[in-house]
Amino acid sequence: MKHSCVRNYLIPAGVCLLVILGILYYYFFSAMLPSGSATKFVYIDNDDNIDSVYAKLTPNCSPHALSGFRTLTRHSSYGEHIKPGRYAIKAGQGAFVVFRHLKNGMQEPVSLTVPSVRTLDKLSAEVCKRLMMDSTQLLNALRDPKICAHYGYDTATIQCMFIPNTYDVYWNISTEKLLDRMQKESKNFWNVDRTVKANELKLTPVQVITLASIVDEETANNAEKPMVAGMYYNRLMLRNAEYPNGMPLQADPTIKYAWKQFGLKRIYNKLLNINSPYNTYRNAGLPPGPIRIPSIEGIEAVLNLKKHGYLYMCAKEDFSGTHNFAKTYAEHLANAAKYTKALNQRGIK
Repeated sequence: MKHSCVRNYLIPAGVCLLVILGILYYYFFSAMLPSGSATKFVYIDNDDNIDSVYAKLTPNCSPHALSGFRTLTRHSSYGEHIKPGRYAIKAGQGAFVVFRHLKNGMQEPVSLTVPSVRTLDKLSAEVCKRLMMDSTQLLNALRDPKICAHYGYDTATIQCMFIPNTYDVYWNISTEKLLDRMQKESKNFWNVDRTVKANELKLTPVQVITLASIVDEETANNAEKPMVAGMYYNRLMLRNAEYPNGMPLQADPTIKYAWKQFGLKRIYNKLLNINSPYNTYRNAGLPPGPIRIPSIEGIEAVLNLKKHGYLYMCAKEDFSGTHNFAKTYAEHLANAAKYTKALNQRGIK
C-alpha cells in the first residue's frame, strides 16, 4: 500500500518534470532557424537598442525561439549593455546559445579583402563595404599626416601598408585597430627573404611597392611583369653623363595618375607637361608613392626582376597586352611607330 502511494506521486511528478524540460527545450534550446536554413547573420550597430535587436532577429527566427530569447534578455542586463558586431545564427543553435553569443560579444569575423585599387578614396570605399566603419572616417585617417607618421608613412605612401590579401576581422573594428592590423600584416609580409631581396636591389619596401604599382599598371600579364620590372629598374639605376640622377622612368601610367584620368588609351605630348611629382617624364626617379595598391604578383615581380639590358619598351601592335623591348632609342622608335600605326588603324584616340 505504501509503495503504491509513492508510485502515485512519482508518476505525476515525473510527467510534470518531462513537460517542464520539454518546454525549456522548446523555447531555449530548439533551433532558432527554421529547418533547412543556412547560417544567418545579424548586424548589431552602436545605435541599436533591445527593441531593434528583436526587430533584426524576427525575420530569421522561429516565434517560439524568439520568445525564449526575449525571456532571457528580460532576466539579464543585456538591454543595457548591447555589444555591436556581426553575429552568426547557425543551424541547430537555440535561443540560449544565440543569447550567450550576443551578450558576450562573441562575433563571427568577416573576410576582408584589401583590393588592388588606385586611390585612397576607392580603397576606403571598398574596405568599408564589409565593415561597420564609415568610409569617410577611414579616408580622413589615411589623409591625416600625423596618423600616417605614427605608422611610419606619409600621405603619399600610407597605402604601402595595405598588402592586397584577405583577412579575418570583426565587422565593428575601429579605424585604429584596422590600421594596427594592416601594419602587423605588412610586417609579416616583409619577412627576411623579401627584405633581403629588397636590400640586394638597394630598394626600401616602399620603393619596391611603388615600382610594383607601375609594373601592375603597365601589364596584367604576370609572366611578363619581371621583364617590365627589370626595364624600369635599369632606368632607375642608370647613371651616366646624360642622366646623372638616373634616367627618367617615363612611365605612362604615372601620367594617368597625375591627371587622375585612368581611362586614357593614348598619352599625347600635351599631357606630359603636367606639373606633378608623379610626372615621371619630367622628374627622375620614382614618384612620391605608389600609383595603386599593387598585386602581390607585382611586388614579387620587382623582388625577382629579370636582369637584362633593355631600357625601353612599347606595347605590342597586336594588342596582346605584352610589350616589345629595346636596348636603343632607335629600336624603341621603330616599335613605337608600329604601335602608333595599329592605334590609328583601330581609330583609338
